[in-house]
Amino acid sequence: MKSALRLLVIASSLFATTLAQAQSYPDRPVKLLVPLAAASAVDIVARVVGDKMGTILGQRLYVENQPGAAGMIGMRAVAHSAPDGYTIVVANDSVLTMIPNVKSDAGYDPQKDFVPVARLANIPLALIATPSFPAKNIEEMIALAKDKPGVINYASGGIGSPQHIAIEVLMRSAGIQLTHVPYRGITPAVAGIVAGDVPLGFTAVSAVFPLLADNRVKLLGVSTAQRLAQAPDLPTISEGGLPGYSFVAWCAMFAPANTPPDVVKKLNAAALQAMKDPDVQKRLVDLGFQIAPGTPEELGAYLRVEYQRTGDLIRAANIKVE
Repeated sequence: MKSALRLLVIASSLFATTLAQAQSYPDRPVKLLVPLAAASAVDIVARVVGDKMGTILGQRLYVENQPGAAGMIGMRAVAHSAPDGYTIVVANDSVLTMIPNVKSDAGYDPQKDFVPVARLANIPLALIATPSFPAKNIEEMIALAKDKPGVINYASGGIGSPQHIAIEVLMRSAGIQLTHVPYRGITPAVAGIVAGDVPLGFTAVSAVFPLLADNRVKLLGVSTAQRLAQAPDLPTISEGGLPGYSFVAWCAMFAPANTPPDVVKKLNAAALQAMKDPDVQKRLVDLGFQIAPGTPEELGAYLRVEYQRTGDLIRAANIKVE
């Protein structure tokens, strides 16, 4: 009887402590870890949304970039962080649904090691080519690829990256074969396209605007089903010669597993409020992002579906790390 009473007292004390911590949260700055490089699409979203969340919560959310191993290093770090809400992560679909399906030793499970906080934004992609590439649209590119199977190279940020998967979907839809040239990140991949080392590849629309303005690349099409509201002059891949094609990357905020529900609720509320802010909306939309807020439950359901769908595609395409 005394043992049971002692356990009840301990449990009550722990509950009271957790409740008090959740009510006072946050009482110090919060680390917003991005497992990818600075100036990447995910990094931009994290900084814009995180800055406003800090104002709302009354504590600074500071971004820390921890790139490496295609995002796995940063994801592992967050997975092993204290579940107190002071280390959270903004990650994209690559590290959440692609890399874990490609690498059995990724070192983290996106569905078990993290708790969903909020989906933030969709990241439309643009298929770009070096100016000397002979095709000027998707239809001509497909015709060229069918005439020379496997001869045309394409760049990506690495095996299992969104750019890699987007091209795989395109190839399967068009019935063509291109040769993959994986880089160690999307920044050097785009640099390779600009330099003419590799003729084409996908990148985030947010990175394309300055390249198009300087005529350093040409656009073959954007990956969204409809034209972008902020750039209606940019044609879609679907209308340019591959009807029905659509592929959009995305990013979301997560906390380590076992983070108190009240803390997750506060973070979600702050994220949703931040994304309703007119200045935040304008900055993201002007850069080519699509705002996609939601509840933790909606994000969890979305992750489960996307993880399975992406895994099926990766297995069908026989994508493996060599």
